[in-house]
Amino acid sequence: MSKDDYFKEHAKPFDFKFTSKVAGVFDDMVNRSVPFYEEIQRMVSELAADNATKDSKIYDLGCSTGTSLIYMDQSVDQNISFVGIDDSKAMLEKCRTKLDAIGTKRIVDLEVADLNKEIGIKDASVVVLCLTLQFVRPMNRERLIKQIFDGLLKEGVLIIVEKILAEDSLFNRDFIKYYYNMKRRHNYSEMEISQKREALENVLIPYKLSENITLLRDAGFEHCEVFFKWYNFTGIIAKKLL
Repeated sequence: MSKDDYFKEHAKPFDFKFTSKVAGVFDDMVNRSVPFYEEIQRMVSELAADNATKDSKIYDLGCSTGTSLIYMDQSVDQNISFVGIDDSKAMLEKCRTKLDAIGTKRIVDLEVADLNKEIGIKDASVVVLCLTLQFVRPMNRERLIKQIFDGLLKEGVLIIVEKILAEDSLFNRDFIKYYYNMKRRHNYSEMEISQKREALENVLIPYKLSENITLLRDAGFEHCEVFFKWYNFTGIIAKKLL
């Protein structure tokens, strides 16, 4: 795992993009930037395993370098195929390299696609959006969630992990402070924290937890539950009954 030094040197402000350089350090970046990242991945994989059905598909939307796919590969029945979708070719190349390295025998299709546009989801028992929905433009999120709902089989589930805003804005400042303290504990410098914050400002747009739940219910998901919460990060599972 290459160390994340993407924001190590001072640069002019720019919008964050998932370039080949980011792909090279992405695994270290998320492990140091997302609280309890490995535990979240374990939770996602066991939720997927319990809800996946025979001969169905599991979609990982915004699969990046394939960490969720690899965790799920260890827990999900082998007759279930995976589809990984990402708009970054560099990320998918790294994903394929990692999948080849673990020697998976499962069918795993990797597709380049922009989640802000129409995507095809079919015969899915599980769809995963792990730290992905926050990068979809707000105007396109309702359409994406409805697409996912329509592509899920009966009793299929959507698993979401997101960075969020506090329900009460009074606590936002404190939660962000605690989050940056975590980054400092993981050896990010003040300049790295500042530059990444500026780069993500117009790219990563978080919703409140309640707004995400409303989005899911409006799309038709009858049951929604939080399975993880840490200050301004959360995990949600939503189930389609019919």
